[in-house]
Amino acid sequence: MRISGKLCALVLFASISALAESKNPADYPLRVHVYPHQKVHFYNGTTEQESKGEGIANLYENGLPHGVEFTFDCSQNVKGNPGFETYPAKWKKPNQELIVLVPVFAKTNAYFTCNFKTSVKDEVYAVNKGKLVKVPGVQYKDWMTKHNYDPEHGLNTPTNVQQEKEDSTQ
Repeated sequence: MRISGKLCALVLFASISALAESKNPADYPLRVHVYPHQKVHFYNGTTEQESKGEGIANLYENGLPHGVEFTFDCSQNVKGNPGFETYPAKWKKPNQELIVLVPVFAKTNAYFTCNFKTSVKDEVYAVNKGKLVKVPGVQYKDWMTKHNYDPEHGLNTPTNVQQEKEDSTQ
């Protein structure tokens, strides 16, 4: 009996550990750029208990960009990414649900996970003259190549973007 009790405890502990999501960015091969989105926060006194909402993002997977519409229900606030920054992500259910690794505000190397229920699109979202527009994924991939932008591989800041802006105004 003693061995079976220890075995049950070990199996239970292993099951709980398997359910806990990793907080190591290296375990998240995809990248997601989240645009500002609609959300609602739920509080207990002054402590945020939950954040729910919907939005759009660009997903970078296997060198290709895809637009994504998503909904989320998370334990903490999920903010849109400034500039070209991205969050690490991985599929929980391919093309249906992403697990996104979100940094905890004002804490270094601290993260929480949030599940995004997704609808993957062929078009990608981009900002053109201050407005959010949809562009074909192939066209955006060409832009990424031209500007050496590949967030999956650490190329997080596109190059020659300012020069492109100057050339388009002349």
